[in-house]
Amino acid sequence: MTGSQKGKVAIVTGGSANIGRLFCRSLAADGASIVVHYNSARRAQEAAEVVAELKALGVDAMSFQGDLTHNANITALVDATIQHFGHWDILVNTSGLIVRKPLAETTEEEYDNSFAINAKIPFFLMKEAFGKMADNGRLINIVTTQVAVTAATYSAYAGSKAPVEHFTKAFAKEIGHRGITVNCIAPGPQKTSFLFGAETDETLAWLKSQTISGDLGDPEDVVPVMRFLAAPETRWVTAQTVYVNGGMISPIN
Repeated sequence: MTGSQKGKVAIVTGGSANIGRLFCRSLAADGASIVVHYNSARRAQEAAEVVAELKALGVDAMSFQGDLTHNANITALVDATIQHFGHWDILVNTSGLIVRKPLAETTEEEYDNSFAINAKIPFFLMKEAFGKMADNGRLINIVTTQVAVTAATYSAYAGSKAPVEHFTKAFAKEIGHRGITVNCIAPGPQKTSFLFGAETDETLAWLKSQTISGDLGDPEDVVPVMRFLAAPETRWVTAQTVYVNGGMISPIN
């Protein structure tokens, strides 16, 4: 179920690379106009390339750079979207940070950064959506399969993603009367620079061993689930977490 998104406007945080870039392309192929958010100025060229790709698909697109751990930038992102397009219908929040180390070795700065990026950003994006997203909108937060397994060395990462499930459930009740759905996707390990930057060859081999196929997922594996949750027809799917992880075995030690 991947209904037409013609006339819809989507914000994709972290949209210049990895899974966010794929989400931008997919939503644009379905007809949506896209705001490609990126955090660091060093990704400006990547974001410009994505915008050019999306416009070649026949939709309008713009980029927006900002550190969304600062609430003022979240407000600016949403306001710039509405100013340019006139409305806002879809959010796909892919922003994330992996800290992979034992809890006892995690610094206060790593803890604070993890919660600022993984928990604070989606919370305050949803707050903006309450008054500014159009009726019958779609909010999709990317969390992680680690929220459902027992996994050493992922305490800061999984711990800072776990609150997003609870934000999602509560907010789905608070905004659902307007036809807006709020859901999470919990991917397993995927072949992206996001994962590779936090893992070693040894831990990657171990992660592969936890899936049914014995391999890591591809970012493309998550795209159909995002399209499903963003579709106009899926109004009855809300306050859910959908796992896309190749049947990862639990518990993981």
